[in-house]
Amino acid sequence: ALMGWGNRLLKTYERRVDSRTVYVGHQPCPSTQAFVPPKFCDNRIVSSKYTVWNFLPKNLFEQFRRIANFYFLIIFLVQVSDRPGDPDHKKIKVGDIVEVLEDETFPCDLILLGSSRDDDTCFVTTASLDGESNHKTHYTVPDLESDLEVLNATIECEQPQPDLYKFVGRMHIHKDGQEPAVRSLGPENLLLKGATLKNTRVVYGVAVYTGMETKMALNYQGKSQKRSVVEKSINGFLLVYLCILLSKALVCTTLKYVWQNQRGQDEPWYNQKTQKEKEANMFLKMFTDFLSFMVLFNFIIPVSMYVTVEMQKFLGSFFITWDRDFYDREIQEGALVNTSDLNEELGQVEYVFTDKTGTLTQNNMEFIECSIDGFQYKYQDSRTELDGFCVTDGPVSKLQQKAGREKEELFLRALCLCHTVQVKEAGQGVGFADQVDGVDVASAVEQRGFIASSPDEVALVKGAMKYGFTFLGLESKSMKILNRNNKIEKYELLHVLNFDPVRRRMSVIVRSPDGETLLFCKGADSSIFPRVRQEEVERIRMHVERNATEGYRTLCVAYKRLTDEVFARVDAELREARLALQDREERLVAVYNQVEKGMNLIGATAVEDRLQEEAAETMEALQSAGIKVWVLTGDKMETAKSTCYACRLFQRSTELLELTVRTLEEGGRKRGERLHELLLDYHKRAVQDAPPPKGGVTRTWSSAAQEYGFIIDGTTLSLLLNASSDVVSSNYRSLFLQICQNCTAVLCCRMAPLQKAQIVKMVKNSKGNPITLSIGDGANDVSMILEAHVGIGIKGKEGRQAVRNSDYAIPKLKHLKKLLLAHGHLYYVRIAHLVQYFFYKNLCFILPQFLYQFFCGYSQQPLYDAAYLTMYNICFTSMPILAYSLLEQHICIEILLENATLYREVAKNAMLRWGPFLCWTLLGIFQGLLFFFGVHCLFGNSALQDNGQVFGNWSFGTIVFTILVFTVTLKLALDTRHWTWINHFVIWGSLAFYVFFSFFWGGIIWPFLKQQRLYFVFANMLSSVSAWLVIILLILLSLLPDILWAVLRKPRGPHAQQVPFSLSAHYWTVEVPAMFL
Repeated sequence: ALMGWGNRLLKTYERRVDSRTVYVGHQPCPSTQAFVPPKFCDNRIVSSKYTVWNFLPKNLFEQFRRIANFYFLIIFLVQVSDRPGDPDHKKIKVGDIVEVLEDETFPCDLILLGSSRDDDTCFVTTASLDGESNHKTHYTVPDLESDLEVLNATIECEQPQPDLYKFVGRMHIHKDGQEPAVRSLGPENLLLKGATLKNTRVVYGVAVYTGMETKMALNYQGKSQKRSVVEKSINGFLLVYLCILLSKALVCTTLKYVWQNQRGQDEPWYNQKTQKEKEANMFLKMFTDFLSFMVLFNFIIPVSMYVTVEMQKFLGSFFITWDRDFYDREIQEGALVNTSDLNEELGQVEYVFTDKTGTLTQNNMEFIECSIDGFQYKYQDSRTELDGFCVTDGPVSKLQQKAGREKEELFLRALCLCHTVQVKEAGQGVGFADQVDGVDVASAVEQRGFIASSPDEVALVKGAMKYGFTFLGLESKSMKILNRNNKIEKYELLHVLNFDPVRRRMSVIVRSPDGETLLFCKGADSSIFPRVRQEEVERIRMHVERNATEGYRTLCVAYKRLTDEVFARVDAELREARLALQDREERLVAVYNQVEKGMNLIGATAVEDRLQEEAAETMEALQSAGIKVWVLTGDKMETAKSTCYACRLFQRSTELLELTVRTLEEGGRKRGERLHELLLDYHKRAVQDAPPPKGGVTRTWSSAAQEYGFIIDGTTLSLLLNASSDVVSSNYRSLFLQICQNCTAVLCCRMAPLQKAQIVKMVKNSKGNPITLSIGDGANDVSMILEAHVGIGIKGKEGRQAVRNSDYAIPKLKHLKKLLLAHGHLYYVRIAHLVQYFFYKNLCFILPQFLYQFFCGYSQQPLYDAAYLTMYNICFTSMPILAYSLLEQHICIEILLENATLYREVAKNAMLRWGPFLCWTLLGIFQGLLFFFGVHCLFGNSALQDNGQVFGNWSFGTIVFTILVFTVTLKLALDTRHWTWINHFVIWGSLAFYVFFSFFWGGIIWPFLKQQRLYFVFANMLSSVSAWLVIILLILLSLLPDILWAVLRKPRGPHAQQVPFSLSAHYWTVEVPAMFL
């Protein structure tokens, strides 16, 4: 609901002006301009699915989407006719000046006007928006009045849009008798609703977007009703049985009046019509008879199946909760089931969309090693001759040792200076802690805490600390370093050249204590190597490639000395570019690229972002099961790519197809043209030139001989989805999906929450409507969790928003393997068998009733007693199939986990397709015909007892019913592969109960019954040897196809040799499996 509201809101804004004007503090502009108070929406956010007005119609619509519910309503009518948040935040309006205290969440989107920090900055965390728990620095609008009450300013900015990383605006500051001063506004000035203020006592900001117009609200994915593929199959099967029901009623009604048109049949001498019957309308009588046949045959529709399915889903969900393998000792919690409607969907997943930070990784980066001037260094606890460094590439001469020390100190200074890390302020408790990983983690080296926008920056700073260089913090544009000699060095911070995904590097320009101007730069090797001397590259490349192969995050470090003339020119160009209102980013990047040339390479670092436990093994198992894995993250491409390599989603032989801003800007062409060119090129390589898929495999996660991986970023995805026309956009999407389907894995980086949901929705609605699963641990993953067919939350460190909005919650990523390959596989097999079995046994039940009408003059005479009609689905046959659907293990758990390819055998709803449904239906027809005509042959001579007593129609129906109950129950026993004491109890107990009930029901005269049709019928029936013989013979003949199939069938697949062993090992087990305890 909220998603649709946001889309309609954005479409409405497209028809309006492209910007808005906000009056700060609601103060009117100078009298020379007309003041028209603008109207904006209030600050309320509506996230409820229903309202007072739409609850009844929407809820009824959801209920009657199930065809069965609609059918039951019609049958009921026929039978009745036949038988008489914070309240203060809501008040915030656009233009209000809002005060926010430390650790509070911003109530709306604000432009930062003032901060309690001396450097006019503040720190925020955006874990609930993009999943990143790192601290981000935001800046106040420069040159504002210290007293905001007298501030007279207007803001022009773009209309609301969901991109978290984009904001363009400008502020006009009005002063008496002066021209308005103009200040440019960017995302560094915007505080987003949902973010939390950290390490700053208080800030003040002006509201620019409120309520449903905030970026958080526009990125929210509303909850939708999720329906499993089994439910859709049931609806299809139900339509077939409705057609059978209507056909039976129509045939019987037609034949009745054909038969009555024969002379003497319509009004025999013993049943004369009354005057009222003679005057009745013929068409009304035909319609009444049609409805009567509908009621007579309506038992073919398995009403009780829905009750059994709901019980199976509800009780089966406890097995996930009780599974001991899902228990995590660290958090002392197990798995959680928030909905039981999707248990079987876990066995049908074709695409897994996973977050990176906190899901694939622990978001805990650690400095591993570095390479300086071609020599590899690893830290050792014992101090060596190189002050903590261990030279592992061979001995170093004294001359080289001296040169190495100079390079070492230059390298460590670069690590201490080239970053945006802040030291945590005092007064926040005894001992500092890092604020990067979502929780406070005590430093392992010194009790010093850091806050940063990226966890790898903290890892590098802490790595430098191990070797004697400690970053003390930034004070008034002065960066302090404690060197190896315990002396403090001060460097004046002149400029920060921020990281961006195109340059893939960041730099700082500082002035050393000696007055020398230095530029320090760090970034990806592909970004640094072309800008340094090639002879320096060769000494470092080997180490970088080796570290990358081992899955480490590698960064190269370089420096450059700037003369006073060069720095003066660069300083002027940077200041001019930062004041530009148009093309600000492009102008800044041009200056960055110009100054970051001709640098000297110092070394490289290797940082490890530790994976979650068994993350790589889990991803391999999912791919072996035929599941495609997509990584959707808001993180940088380099970090995410390293994680994909570490998780084995990308191999070193994998050719990466990159569709990012960097590749779009190569060649100097327009982005739209370049996008089209790249899509066609990638499509040719990955799809057209790929060899055809190998035969015999239902699904493959890589159909090409050359493995491909695909990488796309959020900006390029926006271009792809928002093309100039619908036709072009549809063509782009088609090419994009075809390319991705032929890739082993897909990485989507720098994704906003709404873009994650858009990716999931696009794949979910693609050809074939594949089943999708989304898994994440943070609030930024909620949108994709709600959009996917199955949403799974990780009980991680980023709060519990994902868990609360998910369908299932697990403690660790590794538990996903068993959840899908074991639980999901078994749940699907069980419920698929349950559905097919219910349709089958009801067809067997009602077909003899239909055939009986040909022998009773189409008089709507029932074949079975009313008690049997009622008890058949409720008592006689319900419990065995319920126990089967809860406890069956056609393949044991261990084999399912060892052979992930077994998951493919039930993929794409294999057991509920029309082929298996037709087989079950034909079996039901065969057995129904055999029941009726087999007993009919017995009744060729109805004197079945020695005394010559004749059996009547109720005896005929009782014999048919007895054969029916025993046959359908014993068939289920033949299908059972995993026997427990519960299975034995309900199967043999149900048969015993039927016999006991039949004796009891017919052996007593019940005073509340007007007529007792079965009085001693069952006992008399069993006194006949012929009846016994026919019952046994027909049961064996009915089960003969199943017996022959079980004997003659050859095992197939990779488990052919293992399954018989597993079945024999568990066949007579009389204990509930350990996984269910």
